Amino acid sequence: MEKTTKQSHKDIIKVVIYGPESTGKTTLSSDLATYYSTNWVPEFAREYLQKKWDNFGEKCSREDLLFIAQQQINLENELIHTANKFLFCDTNILITRVWSEIYFEGFCDPKILNLINALHYDNYILTDIDVPWEADDLRDMPNQREMLYQYHKKILESYGLNYLRVSGTPDERIKKVVTYLNQMYR
Repeated sequence: MEKTTKQSHKDIIKVVIYGPESTGKTTLSSDLATYYSTNWVPEFAREYLQKKWDNFGEKCSREDLLFIAQQQINLENELIHTANKFLFCDTNILITRVWSEIYFEGFCDPKILNLINALHYDNYILTDIDVPWEADDLRDMPNQREMLYQYHKKILESYGLNYLRVSGTPDERIKKVVTYLNQMYR
């Protein structure tokens, strides 16, 4: 892995779809990209960890986290060059931090914490827990949704980041986000 991680820069507004597991982040990312005719960055960890589970029956380890963060940034760097006005990120390094601290008793690799301060995103969309939780091989906290939501929110606020909280149906969410983004970035 590279010793430094850098974000590609282009005159694109980077919006992170952010929140706990099973809150509609992927659906919202895809819907927004379709609406704005632009790209969205899928969650690298989902595919990587699913393969790890399928092939070895293993879950995420502490050692995986920095690699996951690097690969997520690489995906962003690839997709930003063909994006139009917005790039929607279906997760980012802040979710890696939250996940690390929740699953590894408060631990987060200092390299990840340093990367958080080096990376730039223009806005965050915090997805609420008002959609049904859907089980899969990687999701395992259906009864901790409120705690996870509050933890995600606390992290955003601790960095003083701009965010919009969205709830409701997929149609209601996209309408709210589109209105917000169109007002913010005319």
